Amino acid sequence: MTRLDWSRHPVVVAPMAGGPTTVELAVAAARGGAFPVLAGAYLAPERLRDDISSFRAGSPAPFGVNVFVPSPNPPSVAADVMAYAELLAPWAAAAGVDLGQARWDDDAYAAKVDVLVAAAPPLVSFSFGWPSAEDVGRLHDVGTDVWCTVNQPEEADWAVELGADGLVAQGWEAGAHRGGPVDSGQEQPGTLDLVRALRPRTDLPVMAAGGFATGTDGATAVAAGATAAAYGTAFLLCPEAGTSAVHRHALVHRRGTTVTRAYTGRSARALVTSWTELYGEAAPAAYPHVHHLTAPLRAHGRSTGEAELVNLWAGTGHDRARELPAEELARTLLAELRD
Repeated sequence: MTRLDWSRHPVVVAPMAGGPTTVELAVAAARGGAFPVLAGAYLAPERLRDDISSFRAGSPAPFGVNVFVPSPNPPSVAADVMAYAELLAPWAAAAGVDLGQARWDDDAYAAKVDVLVAAAPPLVSFSFGWPSAEDVGRLHDVGTDVWCTVNQPEEADWAVELGADGLVAQGWEAGAHRGGPVDSGQEQPGTLDLVRALRPRTDLPVMAAGGFATGTDGATAVAAGATAAAYGTAFLLCPEAGTSAVHRHALVHRRGTTVTRAYTGRSARALVTSWTELYGEAAPAAYPHVHHLTAPLRAHGRSTGEAELVNLWAGTGHDRARELPAEELARTLLAELRD
């Protein structure tokens, strides 16, 4: 069972890969009493090692690290990705951008596990799939808790069999990628429903995630059976976050989110844009192939401020996010939750 005292850290800062999660954000949130989770996805193993060292240099607080488990690479996706590329090509050409090379990679997964075993953070969480039993054993041997992300109640049974120490219960309201092992493309349970459904299945601690913006939201999840509440979108407006300027502006001024594969080939919740409206239905289930295909177009949108070209990840509670320093926001959330 988990060796972490969640009564001291019921507010978790969720990992937000691709830039928003910074060491500065994690350290500041930790000063405010939150439990930060560093985002290991998309980082080179050496950068992940440096981020862990930098966090430890800035804070003695406990923390976690999240990594993506490699996705399947069936040969059948090639034709689907090519068709999607042909659909996007005129749009990219109009923006003056060449689409990227659609390809599969494992995000240096094995090397990152080696880094994590050597660094032995208090917690490592896995998304997009299951770690191997060998990886779980190696992390347990160095005293690291292993957590698995689930989107469906029955997925908890697999995690228990694997020897997981806890579950990240990511509800349908959550921003960014669906982190469970199966990307069905279908609507999944909401956060509170998922937490309630997990409690009869397992005694493992549960970190609820999805749609939270206030400490009161987190308290509701705890009352439903969660051990802690994770906040992602709520921290995107903090000055320490690496959120792009166009993303920050959209979070404040746009309304409406949708779950789409348009940007990366994996279901993810984002603010509605022309991209999601025009091409969302056509996007295949092909991660990370589509992620690499669309990366140059999305980077162009961020650099030029063209919101219609950017994956504006956001949970359903984005319109209640507060523009506060991370330490202050963490303290505020904790006070609200405990009240």
